[in-house]
Amino acid sequence: MHDSTFMAPNLSAFGTVTLVVVAAAWDWQSRRIPNRLVGSAWLAALAIQIWTHGWLDGSVAWTLGWLTGLAMFLPFYLLRGMAAGDVKLMMAVGAGIGAHQAFDVAIATFVLGGIWSVGLSLLRGNVGQLLSNTRAIVGQWGPRRQAAAASVGAIPYGLAIALGTIGVLFAQA
Repeated sequence: MHDSTFMAPNLSAFGTVTLVVVAAAWDWQSRRIPNRLVGSAWLAALAIQIWTHGWLDGSVAWTLGWLTGLAMFLPFYLLRGMAAGDVKLMMAVGAGIGAHQAFDVAIATFVLGGIWSVGLSLLRGNVGQLLSNTRAIVGQWGPRRQAAAASVGAIPYGLAIALGTIGVLFAQA
């Protein structure tokens, strides 16, 4: 049976979707995600988490989500596979929606970003360079280090984060 009582809006999801849409537009336009945007999102997410779950539980949810976003994206930043703004945006997403959903968003974002990158490489005719770069990145995890390769082109990854976030939130609604 359908419950006809009024349901309060999910402020965390609403705020996070608003954030990623603004960040995606900004990244698409300028290839940057401003620190003031993600910094204010971190603070807003903390306030919403505390208001929704109480001081202790909200602070813990915020921290675990923030750390999940960091842990999922930092290795790719360190391997020069993405920019710092992308990492900070994912940290803000995690802070807003929590660790479990942040993990799901990161996986969805990796899939979408990977498909986008491969498709773009196919269109540009530089799949060979993409494969070479991928081998170089994977090689950095092992004992043999390889020289940095020529980029096949950057994508505004904020858009992939936005699509991954929106997709996960709607799928889990």
